[in-house]
Amino acid sequence: MRLKDLNKTWSNELKDLEFAAGYLHATLKDNDLDTFLVALRDIVQANGTIAKTAQQAELGSESRFKTLFLEGNLEFSTLQAVFKSIGLQFSVTADLGGLE
Repeated sequence: MRLKDLNKTWSNELKDLEFAAGYLHATLKDNDLDTFLVALRDIVQANGTIAKTAQQAELGSESRFKTLFLEGNLEFSTLQAVFKSIGLQFSVTADLGGLE
């Protein structure tokens, strides 16, 4: 049996900003940076090429962008640029259930 490429299966959903935001939000609950970066990379790939996002995010080159993703040493300003290039933004919300 041939396995499906999940990125192709979810490609249309990952182009939807609400779905993409929910996907990233869900990965944050895992408290795992690698999972978050894989999800972000999936969204970038679904919304165009990595080269296009690297250019829009002013990261210089596609190879630099891939290296940042693979090594997981993205700076906050780089993440903000990547988010902006795909139409998302960071936000912080209060977890009132966590206060005691």
